[in-house]
Amino acid sequence: MASTKKLLICTFLILALALVAGLFPVHGEAAIYDTVVRLHVLANSDSEEDQALKLMVRDRILEVVAPAVENCSSQTEAIAAIGGIIDELEAAAIEVVRAEGYEYDVTVTISEEYYPTKTYESCAFPRGEYVSLRVCIGEAEGQNWWCCLFPTLCLSAASDESSRSNEEAFVDAGLTSEQYKIVTETGSAKYKIRFKILETIKGLFG
Repeated sequence: MASTKKLLICTFLILALALVAGLFPVHGEAAIYDTVVRLHVLANSDSEEDQALKLMVRDRILEVVAPAVENCSSQTEAIAAIGGIIDELEAAAIEVVRAEGYEYDVTVTISEEYYPTKTYESCAFPRGEYVSLRVCIGEAEGQNWWCCLFPTLCLSAASDESSRSNEEAFVDAGLTSEQYKIVTETGSAKYKIRFKILETIKGLFG
């Protein structure tokens, strides 16, 4: 009787582990943080005019940066490509600001920046530190605009067409299809749990 009971307990534990295992991030999913480059545009203020200006600056930044990252195959290449045109990006942003009649300063930098959990139209990213192209307009105290610059999920803001699917862009950048699901299928209960576990792991060991 005792041996039968132990067998039942072991069987239950094995089944439970098999069910739960699918909820945990697979090895290497923390690479999400080390694969992407995000764009962060900060408006001067929350006024309607400054928010509209922010979007115009965003569009111009995307127009300039798109050719630079189009053929990049890694985060390292993307950072180098963007770094090589920082002055051009800043000048383009200032040109937009001046054309709209404002005297705001604009600073454009690349740095690591902490992001909260952020959901876009087709994907979401766990909170944590990401390499970021940061565009600050004036006092930079208004509502912000984020997107994933590399792989190029946000370039649709400057172009109506894309030659590659989002998944192809992520896989080419170094993520696996399974890792890609972490950022695109967070609406399901399974991936919501995996999403939170990934954030916790990053917080403990990142």
